[in-house]
This record gives sequence, structure tokens and C-alpha cells, in this order.
Amino acid sequence: MATEVRVPTLGESVTEATVATWFKKPGDAVAVDEMLCELETDKVTVEVPSPAAGTLGEVVAAEGETVGVNALLATIAEGVEAAAAAPKGNGADKAEAQAETPADAGGNTIDVMVPTLGESVTEATVSTWFKAVGDTVAQDEMLCELETDKVSVEVPAPAAGVLSEIVAAEGATVDASAKLAVISAGAAGGGASPAPAAPSTTVGGGKDVKNAPSAEKMMAEKGIDPGSVQGSGRDGRVMKEDVAKAASAPAAAPAAAPAPARAAPPAEPAAVPRAPVAAEDAAREERVKMTRLRQTIARRLKDAQNTAAILTTYNEVDMSAVMAIRNEYKAEFEKKHGVRLGFMSFFTKACVHALHEVPEVNAEIDGTDIVYKNFVHMGVAAGTPQGLVVPVIRDVHEKSFAAIEKEIGEKGKRARDGKLTMAEMQGGTFTLSNGGVYGSLMSSPILNPPQSGILGMHKIQDRPMVVNGEIVIRPMMYLALSYDHRIVDGKGAVTFLVRVKEALEDPRRLLMDL
Repeated sequence: MATEVRVPTLGESVTEATVATWFKKPGDAVAVDEMLCELETDKVTVEVPSPAAGTLGEVVAAEGETVGVNALLATIAEGVEAAAAAPKGNGADKAEAQAETPADAGGNTIDVMVPTLGESVTEATVSTWFKAVGDTVAQDEMLCELETDKVSVEVPAPAAGVLSEIVAAEGATVDASAKLAVISAGAAGGGASPAPAAPSTTVGGGKDVKNAPSAEKMMAEKGIDPGSVQGSGRDGRVMKEDVAKAASAPAAAPAAAPAPARAAPPAEPAAVPRAPVAAEDAAREERVKMTRLRQTIARRLKDAQNTAAILTTYNEVDMSAVMAIRNEYKAEFEKKHGVRLGFMSFFTKACVHALHEVPEVNAEIDGTDIVYKNFVHMGVAAGTPQGLVVPVIRDVHEKSFAAIEKEIGEKGKRARDGKLTMAEMQGGTFTLSNGGVYGSLMSSPILNPPQSGILGMHKIQDRPMVVNGEIVIRPMMYLALSYDHRIVDGKGAVTFLVRVKEALEDPRRLLMDL
């Protein structure tokens, strides 16, 4: 009996994914819930577990292929007949060649495929190769790193052997079912291994090699001269960690020449024509391809502007009361709960309080219907080295200050490490964005569709205020509520912001539900 392995549910608005990596090959024994492959979407990486124990039969969607929701990925042969059904290796089929036994003296080659990329992610960019052709690799040892428009995806070796071919070089764009490389299993590294004459990433010998794209990007961002960075990769290739090490050293002189140009992928949208650039200016420019995460951020933000009737209303809040409570209880709070008492839990609680009174700010438009949410899943925007992501704290209306602070801290760390899953970034009903941590005094946030509201927090700054006829200095913060005017009227938006202000200036109102 054969069991089908299909693409799992990918999440809201995500219709397709790219097969990033297969961790098993046809003929391998698999256990229930053992990870078979990895998919990549434009958000996160999705792991596909085995639905049954048996032997992996046919791999229908190879690495690099783009697949839709519920598409067939592979089949699993259950029971004793699985062994008989395994590929025999007649040399005519790639899957059969992968299933050869080690006794075939190095003739067993295994394809390294793009792992699962996640919901709606159809392609990725090969960021860095950590191994070169001819290198010996261990099973599960990291071979390369891919970048999608959401996260970075590590590709482990599906088997031990020798890396005999790199199909997708650094900087190449691959789809979800693409082949990345070939491993000669059981080869001793130079015997019968069919390794090509030279790695695809090298040009000639010595230092004439391409640096890792992730290193090029970091050097461009930090203004570091590529010639001043000592590469630790093969043949002196500069890796990302080399740039990070150089960034802590004294600044080097500006680069005298642009970084080596890479051929652009063929299917990119046409770019807006640039004005002519003088030759001396062009020599001082450096062109770096946008990461997939940055491309997705750009597309989604523009889609939000084109779809929703975004309007922003402002207010300001005196943070004296919240700061006084924090100062009074922060030591006791941290001692009891093991987490620091920050501002985010106060703002989360204040927003939940206001959303109960103005539920349309917590709703969304679905065609000609308005969907009201009788719960609050709070999105908390987090800046990461790769770009902006919005992890979701679910059911915050039922959580304590301590639980909210702990979860925000944990999700923030996972976001910075690129470890968020698709599920952790789905289902938000309202979003908080704290630009104040970067020093922003005032801004107008853009909606995170399909949500209808987002609250922008800003820098706390001492300002002179008139209180009871006297001028006093108070710690003030500007608040900005951006909302979809198609569903939220001005009165509702202003009422929401006033309720947030009242709750923060007198937190006792939260206890009294006032």
C-alpha cells in the first residue's frame, strides 16, 4: 500500500511553495513524522513530515520545483513490499541512481535539492556555498545557504560523500524544485567520483573567485572595501563572517572599483530607466541585488497602499504613570517572572482594551463582508538584519503582563535569528510598530493586510506641557493609528486612540475596564 505525501496547508494567501531540500531519497526507510523535505515560501520554511512508516518510493516534486497547496510530493511504500518496490538502479532514472547501494563503488550519486520554502514562496537565491566541489561532506552537514524574501534557509547534506558538482552557483535564483548540487555517496574524494575539473564558483586559480553574495551585500551596507577583507573561504573567498570581523576593525579606504557584476535572472520585471551616470560616478557605485525578503516587503507594502484607503490619526500620551509603575515594580516583577517589565505589555493591554470598544479596528474586509474578530492576535513588528517581520502573539486578550513580555522577547529573538516559522507570522488581527526604539519622533505606519489597523509608537521625549494651568516637563510620546477608512470611520479611529491614551496615562482604568 502506498501513502501519498502532499503539500501541507501553507497559510493565508499563500498558494504555492518551492521544494527546497529533500532529506530522504527514493529507497530510504522513513519513520512516522520523520522530516522528508523542506519547502520554502515567500514567508518561511515549512518542514514536511512523513505521514507513515515505510520506504520512500517516488519523488514526484524534485528540488527546485514550484508546487501548489495539496500537490503530490512523493509516495511512501508501507510494509515489507516497500523493499521490493525500491528503485534498483539501472542508470536510466535519477531516482534509481540515488537508490544504489554503497557497494556500487562510488557510482551512487545523490541530488541536493532546494528544501521546502514555505507558503507562496516559489524561488530563492543561493546566498553562500560553504563547501566546494571535491570536498568531503558528512550527512546533515550544512552545504549552502539560500535566501528567500522572508528568511534564510540552510541546506544540509542528504548523505555523506563527496560534493561532485555544484549546479546552482552563488547568486543564482532557483525555483522550489531545482537541483543545487550532486553528492557522490561512498566516494573517497578523488577516486571514482565524477567531479568536474573546477568548481563553478572559481575563475582560474588563486584569488580570482567570487565572494559570497551575502558578504558582498554586507560590505555594501557597511561601506567596507572588499580588498581590505581577508577571506577564509576556499581559494580566499570572502564569507559573511569575514565581513563581520572586518567591520569591527578600523574603517578602510573606499573601494576603488565596483564589485564584480552578476548576470541578472532572466525573468525579472523591467526596471525603471535610470538617468545617465557619469563614468567617474559609476566607478564609485556598487550594485547589490535586493534580497527576496526585501522584494516581498516592497511588494506587500505597495499592495497595501493600492488596496486599502489608508488614513492616519495622531495623538500624544503622557508616559509618566507607566514609567512610575515600571520603576516601582520592575525589580520585583523580574524576580518573580524572570522577564523584564517593558512598555510593550502596557501598550498591548491598552490596545486590547480599546479594541473591545471599537471592534472594527480589529476586523477585516473579505469581499463585501466585514469579518469581526472576537479575539486579539497581536502582531509585533520586529526589525531584523534581513528586513521587517511581524511575529504574532496569539490571544493576548487572555494573557498576563508577564506572559506577553516573555512571548514578545522570545519571538523577537527568533525573528533576529531567522528562526520564525510560518505559523508564528500568520493570523494577526492588529499590529504594534515601535519605531521609537530607533529614535523616531513621529511617522505614519502602513497597514499589514488584511488587517485594518496598526498603531505606531514613537520616541519618549521630555516636553513642556501645561497641566492645571502650570508648565511642567513630562515624558511624552506621539501615537499614530493608521487604519483602513473603508471599514473604520474617523470617529472610531479617534475613539480608539483616545482610549489607548487614557489607559496609558491612568493604568488603573485597565483594572476597572473604563
